[in-house]
Amino acid sequence: MSEPARTDDETKPENEPQPTLLEQMGGVSGLIYSSVPVVVFVLANALFGLMPGIWSAVGSAVLITIIRIVRKEPLQPAISGFFGIAIAAFIAYRTGSAKGFFLAGILLNAGLLAVCVGSVVFRWPLAGVVWNFLNGKGMAWRKDKVSRRGFDVATLALAAVFAARVVVQGWLYEEDYTGWLAFAKIAMGYPLYGLALLVVVWAVRRSDKRLKALEAEAEPVETDADIEARLRRKYAQTPPQEA
Repeated sequence: MSEPARTDDETKPENEPQPTLLEQMGGVSGLIYSSVPVVVFVLANALFGLMPGIWSAVGSAVLITIIRIVRKEPLQPAISGFFGIAIAAFIAYRTGSAKGFFLAGILLNAGLLAVCVGSVVFRWPLAGVVWNFLNGKGMAWRKDKVSRRGFDVATLALAAVFAARVVVQGWLYEEDYTGWLAFAKIAMGYPLYGLALLVVVWAVRRSDKRLKALEAEAEPVETDADIEARLRRKYAQTPPQEA
């Protein structure tokens, strides 16, 4: 008889390494690619005007996506980056101003800031909800105050990043400093976000360790008397009679 076909999950190594934080963000190339359309827009806008700047930024985003497809690299960062550039370019076109290219990012960070702070106020810290939902770990962490406070800290760390972006980039937007807006967007992008994610990793490990300890404490401890009684019951059973 032929052996049943194995599923993909069965053929994967049990100890297959999980992708690192940098790999999930697209790797070093992802960090570079995310900066290219912004730099291209600023340079093309300064040299040739708004419309060439818009089309140059969109074109560079399309080219980056094609390169990732050809090189079989993760597409999620490229696709999300493409849509972000497309929206930014559309706003710049509608407003007729180069600084409009950065407005969507400022508004997005303002919205994320409000969500993060609100989730902490209502005791559903966003970092804990998202992490445990994506990893299928349920909501047991919310019943433990220590775990929840750790995710509160992690969520507030993310909120601090969003707040810094809104304040700095919002001021540069009002002052119409397009070049400095591009610099701030790049400098306050993945590098600053990565620092906040380190706090999230700390909260996750702290919560996992805490929940495992509580689970171990909840398990009943078998005493010598319990072991003796269990063995007496096991060997006191009469073997079944043969027919």
